[in-house]
Amino acid sequence: MSARKVDGPPAIPPPDRQQIERLNSLYRIVDEAPSGGGLKARLASGVRRLLGRVLSRQQEFNAVVVDHLNRNMAVGVEAHHASLQTIDWIGGAVDRCEGAKDEIQRHLEALLARERRNDTAVAALAAQHEELRAAVSVVQQAAHGLRRAIEQIGSTPNSQLPTPNSQANPESPSTSLGASRIPGPGPNSQFDELDSHKYVGFEDQFRGSTAEIRRRVEEYLPIFAGIAVQGSGTTGDVLDVGCGRGEFLELLREHGIRARGIDVNSAMVEVCRGKGLEAETGDALTYLRGLPDASLGGLFAAQVVEHLEPRYLAQLLDAAFDKLRPGAPIVLETINPACWFAFFESYIRDLTHVRPVHPDTLKYLLVATGFQHVEVRYRAPYPEGEKLQKLAAAGGQQAAVTDLVDTLNANVEKINRLLFTYLDYAAIGRRG
Repeated sequence: MSARKVDGPPAIPPPDRQQIERLNSLYRIVDEAPSGGGLKARLASGVRRLLGRVLSRQQEFNAVVVDHLNRNMAVGVEAHHASLQTIDWIGGAVDRCEGAKDEIQRHLEALLARERRNDTAVAALAAQHEELRAAVSVVQQAAHGLRRAIEQIGSTPNSQLPTPNSQANPESPSTSLGASRIPGPGPNSQFDELDSHKYVGFEDQFRGSTAEIRRRVEEYLPIFAGIAVQGSGTTGDVLDVGCGRGEFLELLREHGIRARGIDVNSAMVEVCRGKGLEAETGDALTYLRGLPDASLGGLFAAQVVEHLEPRYLAQLLDAAFDKLRPGAPIVLETINPACWFAFFESYIRDLTHVRPVHPDTLKYLLVATGFQHVEVRYRAPYPEGEKLQKLAAAGGQQAAVTDLVDTLNANVEKINRLLFTYLDYAAIGRRG
């Protein structure tokens, strides 16, 4: 690589030695008197002495100037050599920078090429993932069909089992899928009409007013936005399990999304109907199993799963998977038992609660059922002002006191994470 020309100050020219030597010989004004004792010599010597007295200061000045020039000549030579060395060093530095620049450019090009290869590999993996997801969905469909067939065989008496030359009547109660395995009404069936009205009052007092619940569940609307209305007759596109007083059903109706609710509490169903909402009293699992497969555009259940036994909850999720259309969302909101305040202040207050469901557990159940893109969203954060407060460090404290304050504040943070986090959470997935 050739050195690049460097622009800068002009180089110092080398000093003219001939001029310096000439000055060294000519700085004297009066020459030495020639030897000899003639009249002419004596006269010339007198004239020189007279001129020497007159021009002595001029000669001293000339001597000083010449001496100064002699000294600076040496400095000029050194400066000239230094200037040449500096120019050579700068040229070398420029060459090194050019080499480094070329090396960086080559490295950058290599990185860009690697990034392009990685993008291609990621795109291929994404395509394979979609194919795998479709294959898993097919397997899940087959597994659910097999499970339902096994349930049918288990619920059919031996005398009514189909033979190779006969087919069971699908309309017969004895051969309906899982007919004898459908449990009765949910946990609230133990309440009579008076108790149902009492529970409405309980909801009003402890869970919150209708306006407050409406504000809480409004954040789930975007999940169900854009659902195409399907079905006819009494079948709604979105099913609100445990619809309660109908807060979410109202929101769906206002946004043009057809929905229907079901609840075991007849008093709450009457509240919904009084608002002009579609709702009926009944058991959710029984209702779901009576719907055609892939007939629902979404399922919503707020503060319901904590009322269910584990076996019932698993069967409810299986039925929901069968009845939801591909891509349809399922949203299950419940109390967050990982927050001690929520557990002791909300969960155990309600006598109809069966058991708490940890966020990890509910997410696993959705994934194990076959739902995809499952996530947990935490909501209703505990107010910051009500949490344990940290100590403020004051200036001028001793090191021991500062360490004590830091340790105490770290423990306060740990306690806040255990006691005062999010009061509720929602497990959200989609039918594959």
